[in-house]
Amino acid sequence: MYIIVAGGGQIGSQLVKELVDNKHDVVVIEKDQIICDEIYVKTGAVVINGGITSISTLKEANIEKADVAVATADNDADNLSFALLCKTFNVPRIIARMRNPEYEKSYKVAGVNAVIRVTDLLVNRLMVAVEDPEVNRITTLGDGKADIFKLIIPQRAKILGKNIKDIVQLNPIFQEIVFIAIIDPITDEFIITKGNTTIKSGQEIIFLCSNMIISKIVNLLTEQFQDRRNL
Repeated sequence: MYIIVAGGGQIGSQLVKELVDNKHDVVVIEKDQIICDEIYVKTGAVVINGGITSISTLKEANIEKADVAVATADNDADNLSFALLCKTFNVPRIIARMRNPEYEKSYKVAGVNAVIRVTDLLVNRLMVAVEDPEVNRITTLGDGKADIFKLIIPQRAKILGKNIKDIVQLNPIFQEIVFIAIIDPITDEFIITKGNTTIKSGQEIIFLCSNMIISKIVNLLTEQFQDRRNL
């Protein structure tokens, strides 16, 4: 895809790197020449030194060819202006970073297809890191409302030997998550989960879950039998 990223700050530059690594055609618009040079050296992406609200700069970036435009500037005013300009050029998909939640309605009116609440994402990541260090977040979905997690099953977990169908019946809360796959560390096999997929010690379970219930899910999946030798 042909993707324009407006803003080359920390979030923008990280996004550009991943997009380039995934073989997308990326053009970055950044007003700071030093940052432009750094992004070019690190990613090889096309970088234009200019303002993201300048029509001439957008035309230089071939905005009319863009499949996706992403606003990652540090302030909502610039991101909103960029989004509105993208809409006038009929960009099919517009994504914007939002700093202040009060602007959410304005972003929708501006034609933004996906609003990313950066503060919410950072808070959620911090909470998971503090409360559930044994679980790793793979990616975030739905503007931060849900995530795909990876969890290693301990040796004495109560769910060992049970299949996915049985586990889902153990607690109503399991109805609110989606088991996706299992990675077996011994065979290095990636297994798409089905109802009869059995859980073994040391396996990594990949699942989709809301941030609101992740702590409880982790506790249930990692709950272990008590070692009677220590009684």
